[in-house]
Amino acid sequence: MKPMFSARFGIARGAALAAVAALVVPAGANAAIVVGSSGPSAATYPVGRKLDDSGVVTLRAGDTLTILDGRGTRVLKGGGTFAVSVSSTVPAKTSTFAVLTMQRAAKRVRTGAVRAGKDAAPPASPNLWFIDVEKSGKRCLVEGEPVRFWRLDTDRPATYAVAPAAGGTSVSLAFAKGAMVAPWDAASNPVADGANYAVTLDGKPVGTIEIALLPGQPADAEAMAATLIEQGCTAQLDLLATTLAQP
Repeated sequence: MKPMFSARFGIARGAALAAVAALVVPAGANAAIVVGSSGPSAATYPVGRKLDDSGVVTLRAGDTLTILDGRGTRVLKGGGTFAVSVSSTVPAKTSTFAVLTMQRAAKRVRTGAVRAGKDAAPPASPNLWFIDVEKSGKRCLVEGEPVRFWRLDTDRPATYAVAPAAGGTSVSLAFAKGAMVAPWDAASNPVADGANYAVTLDGKPVGTIEIALLPGQPADAEAMAATLIEQGCTAQLDLLATTLAQP
């Protein structure tokens, strides 16, 4: 069976990658990376810019800058001058990153419902590679690894229809009651870089998902963030930054 998606690459994306590449620090230097930026200095510190760990950033009033390194993510708010690195006494988020990016079979994922408190934010996906079936956007996957879809509401069974956005035969994606994760039959329906799926539930549109295949899994948090930024997988970048947040 032919892949349901065709590869496609945009000129705009290529230009964006070139811009990010130009913002690297000298070779051999330890680097943090900007994963969120807003305010007057956003153009100076764009998302994707790498920062020397031994350096500083200077922010203006109204700036908010989120940087990620091996110890996690920090949010800096201007104005003021801030060190890029944090104290060596701050524990690294290495184990948290390992759990978040673990390639796990769907059958090994606990299926119990997760409920947030009254004022708490909705629970986030426990794995960076799970595709949130209810959210549109681009998702990065590692080539050759299992494809898993995730949902927040586990109170009832649900069967989603997933089909090529340009038209074609749909595939059923079934969640049992209490199940957070459903596997995708990649053997019968392989995905390809640039693949686009239209998702529906009970005949009603849910969203569209685009797939970006990675040749391998980035080794650390900084490399992962850089890859997600380059590919435009913003939902996963947000999940990475939130999960690795320092207290």
